[in-house]
Order: sequence, then C-alpha cells, then structure tokens
Amino acid sequence: MKSKQLANVLFKVLGFSVCLYAIPSCVSGVILELMRPPASGADIEALRMLAYPIGAGIQFVIGAAIIATSRTISGWLFKDDDE
Repeated sequence: MKSKQLANVLFKVLGFSVCLYAIPSCVSGVILELMRPPASGADIEALRMLAYPIGAGIQFVIGAAIIATSRTISGWLFKDDDE
C-alpha cells in the first residue's frame, strides 16, 4: 500500500471518528433541553442548551468534509509520491 493510499484511509477514519464523536454531544444537548423546565420570555439558558446540538452539527459537518476531501488532502500532502 502506498503512503498516499494509507493517508486516504487514515483521513477517512479520522472523519468517521469526528462524526461519531458528535453523536453524544447532540444526544446530551437534546436530553438537557427536554429536561429543562419551560420558561417564559427570552431565556439565555435555552440558548446555552442549544449550543450542544448546534456544536455537534458543526462537528458532524467537519467530519463529513474530512471524509469527502480525504483523497484531495492525501494527494496534496503526498503530491511527490508515485502511484
């Protein structure tokens, strides 16, 4: 296996791990939001609780981008490597 191919596989594994790491953050944010008592008016605590799922969504998008561009990134890093 060439180093470019190995880097491609490793970037895909990294992307999958970033996506999987986002799942517990999203679940805990949803659970915390469901357990919060209803509040009247603008509540800063509700916005803070929404930060967990929003952050997890951003993290999932970053992981998906790593997976989608793994071949490009490995090609850029190992452009001098022969196939």
